[in-house]
Amino acid sequence: MPTGEVSTGKHDAYAVLKVGDFRLFLTFRFFTTIAFQMQGLIVGWQMYELTKDPLALGLIGLAEALPNIATALFAGHAADRYNRKRIIIWFTLLFLVGTTLLFLFSIKSLGIIAALGVFPIYLVVMISGVSRAFLYPSIIAMMSQLIPRHLYTNASTWNSTMWHIAAITGPALGGMIYGFFGVRIAYMSVLFFLLVALSLLGFVRNRPVPQSPAGETLYQRLSSGLKFVFNNQVLLGAMSLDMFAVLFGGAVAMLPIFAAEVLMVGPQGLGFLRAAPMLGAVAMSLVMAHRPPLVHAGKYLMIGVAGFGLSIICFALSRNFYLSLGLLMLSGMFDNISVIIRATAMQLLTPDEMRGRVASVNAIFIGSSNEIGSFESGVAAKLIGLIPSVIFGGIMTLGVVGFTTRFAPKLRKLNLREI
Repeated sequence: MPTGEVSTGKHDAYAVLKVGDFRLFLTFRFFTTIAFQMQGLIVGWQMYELTKDPLALGLIGLAEALPNIATALFAGHAADRYNRKRIIIWFTLLFLVGTTLLFLFSIKSLGIIAALGVFPIYLVVMISGVSRAFLYPSIIAMMSQLIPRHLYTNASTWNSTMWHIAAITGPALGGMIYGFFGVRIAYMSVLFFLLVALSLLGFVRNRPVPQSPAGETLYQRLSSGLKFVFNNQVLLGAMSLDMFAVLFGGAVAMLPIFAAEVLMVGPQGLGFLRAAPMLGAVAMSLVMAHRPPLVHAGKYLMIGVAGFGLSIICFALSRNFYLSLGLLMLSGMFDNISVIIRATAMQLLTPDEMRGRVASVNAIFIGSSNEIGSFESGVAAKLIGLIPSVIFGGIMTLGVVGFTTRFAPKLRKLNLREI
C-alpha cells in the first residue's frame, strides 16, 4: 500500500467535500449508481431464473456494450458542445424509462415475457447502454468544472469512494428486495432512487460549455478524442491495461451461477457477493484519501492490476462463501488503486474543452470492457466450464500486466506530481 507520498505541507483529505456543488453532484451520482447497480443485479438474476444459461447472462453484457460503443464518441462530442447538466438530466430520464419497461415486463398478467421471451429485456438493456454512454462523459466533464485543478486527485478519490459505497449498497439492497419481495418491488425501488437523484441534480448550478476551436467538422470533433489518447502513452497505457484486465479478469457476470450452484446462497447471497469488491474498494479509497499514491503512481498501478488478477484466480478456487467474500473484497481493493490513478491522470492531462471526448474514449476502453467481459465470461464458461474460465481470465490479467510493464515505460514510471 502506498505510504509516505504526500507533501510535507498539511494535506486536507476532505477539502473537495467543502465545495457545495461538488457535494450535491456527488450525492446525485451516489443515488444513480445505487439504481444502476440494483438494476444490473435484478436483470441478471431474473435472466438466470428464466433461462438457467450462462451464455444468456453473458449476452446481457454484450447487449449493453454494443450500443454503448456505437454511441460513445457522439456522447463525448455532445458533452463538449452542449449543456452538460441538461444531457445528464435527459439521459437519466431515458434510463428511468427503461426501468419502467422492465417493471411492466415483470407483471405476469401482461404476458409480455410469456409471448416474446427474454428479447424485450435485452432491448431495454440496449437502451440502458445508450443512456450510460451519454451520461458518463457529461458527468466526468461537469465534475471537473465544479472544482479547482489542485483538488483533482482529492476529487477522484472521493468520487471513487462514493461510487463504490453506492455499488455496495445497490447489489446488496437489490438482492435482498428481490429475494424477500420479488422482482416488481425491486424494479420500483430502482425507480425511486432515480427520482431522488434527479431531484438533487436540480440544485447543482449550470456551468458554461468550454469554448472549442471554430470550424471543426463533426468528423474532426469525433476523432480528436481518439487521437489525443492514442498520442499519449500514459493515457493509452492506463486505459488499455484496465480494459484487458477487466475483459479477462472480471467474474461479476458469472456471480449468479456461483451464488446458485457453487456457494448455494441464493439471490440474497448474490447481493453480498456483488457488493464485496465495492466494499474493498471503499476501504482502499479511504486510505488513499489520506495517503494519495502520487510519486510512484505507475508502479502502484501495475501492482494493483496484478493483485486483482491473483484475487480472481483464488476466488475461482474457493468453495466457502465467507472466503469468497474476502477474496472479492481484496480484488476490489487492488482494482481501486488503478481506478484512482487512472482517473487522476486523465483529469490532469486533458484540456477542459476535450474532457467529454476523452472521457468517451475512456468509456469505450473501460466501461464497455465490463460488458464485453461479461460476454467473454459467458462464452468461456459455456465452452470450458465455470471454474476454468475464471482461472483463465485471472491468468490472462497477469499476462497483460507483464506486457504493459514491458512496452509502456512512461506509464510504469508515472509520477502524478510532475504533471
